[in-house]
Amino acid sequence: PHVTGFLHLGGLRTALYNYIFAKKHRGTFILRVEDTDQNRVVPGAAEGIEDMLDWAGIPPDESPRRGGSFGPYQQSQRLDLYRRATDALLERGAAYRCFCTPQRLELLKKEALRSQQTPRYDNRCRHLTPTEVDEKLSQGLDWVVRFRLEKGVEPFQDLVYGWNRHEVAEVEGDPVILKGDGFPTYHLANVVDDHYMGISHVLRGTEWLTSTSKHLLLYKAFGWDPPQFGHLPLLLNKDGGKLSKRQGDIFLERFAQEGYLPEALLDIITNCGSGFTEKQMGRTLEELISQFEVGRITTHSALLDLENLPGFNRIHLTRHIENDVLRQNLVRELQLLVEHVYGDQQLDQELLEKDYVERVLLLRKGHISFLKNLVSCDYSYLWVRPSVSRQQLQALSAEADEIGKLVLGLITRPAAVLTVEELNKDLRSLQEQTKETKYSSMMQLLRLALSGHQHGPSVAEMMVTLGAKEVCGRLHKALSS
Repeated sequence: PHVTGFLHLGGLRTALYNYIFAKKHRGTFILRVEDTDQNRVVPGAAEGIEDMLDWAGIPPDESPRRGGSFGPYQQSQRLDLYRRATDALLERGAAYRCFCTPQRLELLKKEALRSQQTPRYDNRCRHLTPTEVDEKLSQGLDWVVRFRLEKGVEPFQDLVYGWNRHEVAEVEGDPVILKGDGFPTYHLANVVDDHYMGISHVLRGTEWLTSTSKHLLLYKAFGWDPPQFGHLPLLLNKDGGKLSKRQGDIFLERFAQEGYLPEALLDIITNCGSGFTEKQMGRTLEELISQFEVGRITTHSALLDLENLPGFNRIHLTRHIENDVLRQNLVRELQLLVEHVYGDQQLDQELLEKDYVERVLLLRKGHISFLKNLVSCDYSYLWVRPSVSRQQLQALSAEADEIGKLVLGLITRPAAVLTVEELNKDLRSLQEQTKETKYSSMMQLLRLALSGHQHGPSVAEMMVTLGAKEVCGRLHKALSS
């Protein structure tokens, strides 16, 4: 990837398809850092990209950090290789030195735009004789190297788009392959690296499809066999516009901070795309690998509706809660969240114990889209024991003691199965045993005793989630204070 920024959903999707393709065919997934455009390199971006691939669960087999037998994996450390490749093309006459000044190129561009033409280099220096070149070199003039585009491009078969050819020589001027600073352009660096790194397949965004003919001309000039190319259709937002990087809302860091599981992201970007035998929510990476077939990728743009992402997250969070090993990570994470959010209040260690936290997770699975939902105001009653006096309860109903006893009896019945439906029925029939307390007052009283709040989830839901032991403890405490 280019290190002009951090990894966003488009980059993640390209990486994911390459990862899945490599694993499906027992190949190697390589992360190569393209940092040859020195003006646009963002410090820390390369590390950030690798961190995010690790977070997403699709780590590269070879990369700047992990190394490998075809390194270095950073293009800025391979300049010697590009220079030697350029010299070979100069010797064969497949490339030439260009001495045009930035001012002349700017003028060409302005003139083209004025006459409503697409700006292109006019190949002027292509026609310099060896003597003229030597003369300009001896004058110490600045130069770049351009590749000579020839007509008669051979068609190539794209893994996604089928047969393709773009007669590049007719629509553009000869491209720069080595800049004045000794750095290559994307076109040269990628062709040289793909060759020397033994790359067999390249899956990349469809914006590179029209450049592929140009890359194939370079392979031909070097006398090398090209890899197979597959271009992935665009990833667009649901109304067909480009995903906006400006709002920063498609960068992976943001999703990680907001508590999304990486599996939810992998699931949604393959769900809106193509290449898989089935389309269902909740697919794991293993399932994606086994269902993938490159021939199934269509050329339709993939429309991504991020409003569906919480729904995807809920499914994957439920799967994590149901899995004994993954659940332990969630327990630790939730304990930390509770301490972070409620740490300044009197936290009872009992309510941070693994068994209690785990019970809460198992009971609320399917109801929550994010782990952090469990530390929202609605759920504060789980983590902070209320301090409510008997007087406050008696202000709601003179029968507070009797109601307390009835509820305690109900909850400690030997065969009591606590479900929201059963409890709602039981609480209705309990209210009928009181003398004058209305159902709404009884609910207010119980809600206050259990949570210390006037509003919140239903009393039955609170009782089920707290569990019999905790409910009894809170009622005893409130009635005896």
